[in-house]
Amino acid sequence: MDFILSGVAACGACLFTNPLEVVKTRMQLQGELRSRGTYQVHYKNVFHAFYTIGKVDGLSGLQKGLAPGLVYQFFMNGDGKVSAVRTTLAGAVSGVVGAVMGSPVYLVKTHLQSQSTSSIAVGHQYEHQGMMHALKVIYKRHGVLGLWRGSSAAVPRVSVGSAAQLSTFSSSKELVLELQVFPKNSWLVALSAGMISSVVVVLAMTPFDVVSTRLYNQPVDHLGKGQLYKGFADCFSKTLKKEGLVGLYKGLGASYFRLGPHTILSLFFWDELRKFYWGAR
Repeated sequence: MDFILSGVAACGACLFTNPLEVVKTRMQLQGELRSRGTYQVHYKNVFHAFYTIGKVDGLSGLQKGLAPGLVYQFFMNGDGKVSAVRTTLAGAVSGVVGAVMGSPVYLVKTHLQSQSTSSIAVGHQYEHQGMMHALKVIYKRHGVLGLWRGSSAAVPRVSVGSAAQLSTFSSSKELVLELQVFPKNSWLVALSAGMISSVVVVLAMTPFDVVSTRLYNQPVDHLGKGQLYKGFADCFSKTLKKEGLVGLYKGLGASYFRLGPHTILSLFFWDELRKFYWGAR
């Protein structure tokens, strides 16, 4: 039951934070392998991107990729432990296993979130009609292996992110409590700790996240091989060479504003669902 409750809790958080995931994906693909000043900037920052997508693609555009996002969150967090109790190593290992298993839906999520009206389009544009349609098309064209292309980038992205979050959240919470800014049992303590922890997490994780997004979204030939990048190292080096260090940190703002609230909302929903479940028994 804890598996189900923690998975549902993560899905509840995803409903609120998915728009920032869309913004992050678009910003990470903007100006792909282009030097600064040689491409049109559709999204100036996280707030401008949020406004632009809502205006051009409509409010539904801000929830693109929600279905695969919910599936991914459920299985990534459905381990009965949506808290910072796990050790850093255990958290990283379990995160990697979940990321590899959930790679097909993350692949589809990336494709759907990058799809947009041509006037604000960035990155390669797929024409999927939804999650199931995307999975069928990819499987039909490239087989089972096609569904897992780009999964090599999921390993460093999730392992670094999980390790950073699990190793900093508890210490951040202790710091907030020591400062006595908020009452001990206030939800603001966890929120503040999450936002402090997120600084470390996004700084460590964003370069891997950018590479992951680009590997998932790149166009492929009839054999399913990427036309822009050969793999993780190739994408990392090409991005760094063409766009500089800034290129590896695209979408940083969206990642930061998403991560803290997502973590706290997951913890909040998990706690409330457990209270409801055990109170109803």
